[in-house]
Amino acid sequence: MLFTHLADDLFRPLASPSRAFNAALLLHLHARVFGDAAEPLRKSELLAAIGDFSVGWSQAEIADDEATPVDPIERRSAVFRRLIEAGWLVERRERYVPVVDFDPDARLLIEELARIERGETRSYGGAVLEVLSALESAIASPADRSEALRNAAKASRTFLGHLRGLAGAMRKLEERILREPDLSAAFRLYFEEFVERHLVSDYRTLHTRFNPFRFRSGIVREAGRALRDPLTLRALADGNLREGRAADITAAERMVRTDLVEILSIFEGLDPHLDAVADVVARLERRISAALRYRDPRDSARIERAAAALRAVGAGEDDVVVDDVAGLPLPQVSLLRPPIGPPQLTNPRMPRRIIEYEPLPEIDVDPAIEAFIAAKDEFRRRITVTPERIVAYLDARLQQVKALRGSEIQVDDVDAFVVFQRLREIDVLFDGVLRERYRVARTEGRVSNGWLDCPDFVIERVPAVPTRRGAGKAG
Repeated sequence: MLFTHLADDLFRPLASPSRAFNAALLLHLHARVFGDAAEPLRKSELLAAIGDFSVGWSQAEIADDEATPVDPIERRSAVFRRLIEAGWLVERRERYVPVVDFDPDARLLIEELARIERGETRSYGGAVLEVLSALESAIASPADRSEALRNAAKASRTFLGHLRGLAGAMRKLEERILREPDLSAAFRLYFEEFVERHLVSDYRTLHTRFNPFRFRSGIVREAGRALRDPLTLRALADGNLREGRAADITAAERMVRTDLVEILSIFEGLDPHLDAVADVVARLERRISAALRYRDPRDSARIERAAAALRAVGAGEDDVVVDDVAGLPLPQVSLLRPPIGPPQLTNPRMPRRIIEYEPLPEIDVDPAIEAFIAAKDEFRRRITVTPERIVAYLDARLQQVKALRGSEIQVDDVDAFVVFQRLREIDVLFDGVLRERYRVARTEGRVSNGWLDCPDFVIERVPAVPTRRGAGKAG
């Protein structure tokens, strides 16, 4: 395991008060300073790179305690010793020149941390298609591309881990939202973190028109077919053994079966993981909807004010108020029936549209097209071998003889050749229906008639089986 090879204090810089600075510095050294360099860096160059990076950070962010120097020159040396003592960097001398490089085991860890820090978006369609492509490649050419099966199993595990991580990240964010006392902050977390980061970029990908799981059935089909095919399993095992991934053929075949079973189990068991993600989404959406519904504080005096207004209206005078100028009564506001307006008026029925139609045109079939279709039908009839054609062909040639060699049969034209080249398979053609009438056997010599060159054969009639009522009659 990786942790058995790492230094004991490797994670101390990432858990100290200056962990933000230390993490950023390690990622900077991995990506920018060491980069693609094949050789270790001189110590002086690395110290200069640490000093340049520290310019944008304050003393409080860099220092772990009061013993950390304030002077930039001494401080970069202290940071360098911090990484050396923790085991991230290794210092040695080459021809009296001090050089520094990442520890090999620590480099594996910093590469994973860099991948996480980049926040690479995982494409579900790309992940599933990657598994399917690698699996099809391994099955199509098992002797040369057995490594593709290992890659398919690895991509399957990575995809399942990302799907589990999606559900876990959603649950963690749900707890943060529910613990937030401020509704504004809770809504901000919901829309900025949950909706934009997970719901849109990941979860919605599973419910789009181009659902990546449309390749899921193909993966299950190919993996199941390979497990049931001993020749494919053997060829993949031979490839693993030849490329040194297994000690013997038994271990190689066990490795192949393990990879195929793992791929099959992952893609057959995705439904519970998808249901878990859907449950978190539905639960959080219900809670956010309820919070929005009851966000405004209830007004306890609202009912009392409405009741007082109704009592005041009811206690008013019932006399009709008349307009002094027009002499007409002014409209009254009734609380017992709603006002009448355009929504309550009856709309006239729209006139029915006349259905327009066009007569179907008369289509004249081109005689050339009819001749072409007839020619195709005739061609299909001539190249199709049926039991009736074989019986007629053999009966015409076995009239006076009981058996006939293939080399003695004369092939006159293409139609005769189409039937002749299937005579050697007469015992298995059409589910063996002609086996009761004819028997074919291999013999010495060859058939070479200008149409076909093959081993010679003998065809003979099968004697009819007499019935109980009378011998000599065919059954």
